[in-house]
Amino acid sequence: MYAIKVELKLNNKERTKMAQHAGFSRFIYNYGLSLMRQLDHKKFKGSSSKKIDEIQKTFTNFTKKQPEFAWTKKLSSRVYQTGFRSLKDAYSRWHKGYCKAPQFKRRRNKRSFTIVNSNGKVVLEAGKRIKIPTLGTLMLKQSLPCRHVTQTFTVSETAGRWFVSFSVDAQKIPPLMHEVAEPVGLDLGAKCFATCSDGSKYVAPQPYKKAKTKLGKQQWRNRNKVLGNRKQGIKASNNAKKHYTKLAKTHAHIANIRQDFLHKTTTELAKKYAVIHIEDLNTSGMIANHKLASAISDLGFYEFRRQLGYKQKHYGNKVMLVDRWYPSSKTCHNCGSVQPMPLSERTYKCGECGHTADRDLNAALNLASVSIDKLKSLEP
Repeated sequence: MYAIKVELKLNNKERTKMAQHAGFSRFIYNYGLSLMRQLDHKKFKGSSSKKIDEIQKTFTNFTKKQPEFAWTKKLSSRVYQTGFRSLKDAYSRWHKGYCKAPQFKRRRNKRSFTIVNSNGKVVLEAGKRIKIPTLGTLMLKQSLPCRHVTQTFTVSETAGRWFVSFSVDAQKIPPLMHEVAEPVGLDLGAKCFATCSDGSKYVAPQPYKKAKTKLGKQQWRNRNKVLGNRKQGIKASNNAKKHYTKLAKTHAHIANIRQDFLHKTTTELAKKYAVIHIEDLNTSGMIANHKLASAISDLGFYEFRRQLGYKQKHYGNKVMLVDRWYPSSKTCHNCGSVQPMPLSERTYKCGECGHTADRDLNAALNLASVSIDKLKSLEP
């Protein structure tokens, strides 16, 4: 199973409709969360899921019928069903220790909602039209290449652009052979994003570093606008809202450049190499260093590793993690001696055998030839 995400081509009336449904989903989530916080959990026993089911019944049988909530009848009922379901998932993840306790959603948060077709799976025809249950037929900016069968639709908005994503119950057929069969080492770094043991290199575009000046100018030019303060009860002016919209578009452009580079790079590596050895980097620890935090975040090491992990099934390759404490940069690939290597030194010069090599290439060669007891499989 994999997901497809395409951009919608909407007019103003359709944009308003999408925003209303996203607001409805947010309202339902906050409604359920508010009642969950007001409950006396010592008096009312049971799991969070059962309590949310009772809250949903209360909304359906009582709240929705009140005059002040008549507007909810004009919107899709399937949106509020998935709204309560997402609240269940939030509580479930919290109880399992995956995240913090659920918080109220705000208007400034990312707008999205999900529709599940209760009548079963639907067939989406090829072309630039998509029929979403209870929402009608909408135009797409990019045509679907073939027919798809799905049941769940998620509509989301990013910097003024609306997207629809749906899952397809199918599997990609992985290739039987790869161009390079032997293991290849992959060294990640801030100077050069990725260096392979066969000598190939991948340089990241670093979009945030390039856009820093533009972002600074945008914020400086709008420094005197009433940007709003929630704690003090000050609302943002109309010009401030325009400024926030432009700022969101700039950040979305930065994220798109980064995602495009990561997807193309991971796909090329997965298609070319049968076995890839990468370091088990402590990304959160690296970001804790304020001198490297901006550069590491801009590169997206964690996302790179995540994409390599799930693309194993698509392209039939294997990604192995090398032990975090293996000194790949400090070890000489020629004789195996270990010596200190500060980050400022970009060329490895061995004090034992006199071997000289590029720092990143030497580390990649060590990763490629590492012993099997220092390897573990990267699970998607």
